[in-house]
Amino acid sequence: MADEPETQENAEIQQPRMQIFGQFIRDLSFENVAAQKGFEGDTQPDVQVQVNLDARQRETDGNFEVLLKLNIESKVKDADQVLFILEIEYAGLFHIENVPDDQLHPFLLIECPRMLFPFVRRIVSDITHDGGFPPLNLENIDFLMLYRQELQRRAEAEKAGNPIV
Repeated sequence: MADEPETQENAEIQQPRMQIFGQFIRDLSFENVAAQKGFEGDTQPDVQVQVNLDARQRETDGNFEVLLKLNIESKVKDADQVLFILEIEYAGLFHIENVPDDQLHPFLLIECPRMLFPFVRRIVSDITHDGGFPPLNLENIDFLMLYRQELQRRAEAEKAGNPIV
């Protein structure tokens, strides 16, 4: 029979599969401006977090490197005094199977960063605490929303005649 219903076994074979081979800090910088300039007293911080994502295929089929970059700047609220600047690039090495080509890009930039984020959150908390500040516990990041915003930004740039490479 050519049109056999899909069996449980066949369905499981086609399920997307992700395996994390490793993860590591590629680059890390923490600048404690408050200590360098001698700020004292209790200050109310205003923390700004910028998130950038990147993914690239490795030499072996199905292997990818996903990079989660955070730029965090803490300033004194209602002032232009920087307390600290933290920049981290955190990479994960993934093996991905059974993801259709048209879904691979969003998979790499949504699902893979979701797997890396808890580890980055912990590193940021430890670094800020060890730097003499209260531990910075980052809010969850909505990687789906970030992905959609990037697609919209690219579409608008193309409409304006400024294609993004």
